[in-house]
Amino acid sequence: MVMISRRNLSDSISKIIFFMSGVFSLIVVLCIFIFLVKESFPVYQDISIYDFILSAKWNPDGWSGEYYGILSLVWGTLFVTIITLIISIPLGVLTAVFLAEIAPEKVQMIFKPAIELLAGIPSVVLGFFGIVLLGPFIAKIFGLSNGLNVLNGSILLSIMVLPTIISMSEDAIIAVPKSYRDASLAMGATKLETIIKVVLPAASSGIIASIMLGMGRAIGETMAVLMACGNAPALTKSIFDSVRTLTATIAIEMGEVAFDTTHYYALFHLGLFLFIISFFINNVAQYFINKGIRHEHV
Repeated sequence: MVMISRRNLSDSISKIIFFMSGVFSLIVVLCIFIFLVKESFPVYQDISIYDFILSAKWNPDGWSGEYYGILSLVWGTLFVTIITLIISIPLGVLTAVFLAEIAPEKVQMIFKPAIELLAGIPSVVLGFFGIVLLGPFIAKIFGLSNGLNVLNGSILLSIMVLPTIISMSEDAIIAVPKSYRDASLAMGATKLETIIKVVLPAASSGIIASIMLGMGRAIGETMAVLMACGNAPALTKSIFDSVRTLTATIAIEMGEVAFDTTHYYALFHLGLFLFIISFFINNVAQYFINKGIRHEHV
């Protein structure tokens, strides 16, 4: 009885600690959101919502006037992220399938540490790689004046998000019950057909969650895009043109902005946009993760 009481007490204390940790995390996130709202909304005292959100001209220090239009920055962020996903999704999912379904154990022992190592490379190191090696290579191949463009930044971001997509997709594929594979093979399907028509659809929730988290990582990255994308706020449609992202703008200008100015509030509003985008992406990813968990228990 004494042992059972101690165990119950230990369980109760553990539940309280975990609950308080969750509440503390929620309070921190809520405080950050309130702070961003408080520091960003005064921008509308000097700028209309229409000009701020739908204008593409961002030039806080212009001689002819100050312009705070974030459309080009939002587009630059989305454009780089889209190209990043176009590169990283096929490569990441195919690598995950190879590791989970095809690769021998010895090959897995080599590939997995190498993939995890990618996650540990500092973004500033990848940024230097983009400036010194990748940028000049892109410029030489495509006959450009410089290689600081969307393609350069997207390749670097792909390197950064691949560990997330590969690791989570591999876990989702491994979690597919062996009975699914056995049933498909017993029906006469080949191993490739089983992977494409059975395993991947069954693991789709986890794969989509990995893609969403990778997308969140790409949107929130700062140093790599700051160093590799050229930092030109423009509504371009070419992957060989320079763009500026929301994160790069905050990193470049926040250190020198005067307190309690329109520019100051505008930068905080960029941070609020990033917070909302990240919150939405993480919730979508969590939805698919929970969906995959429910599917496993069915």
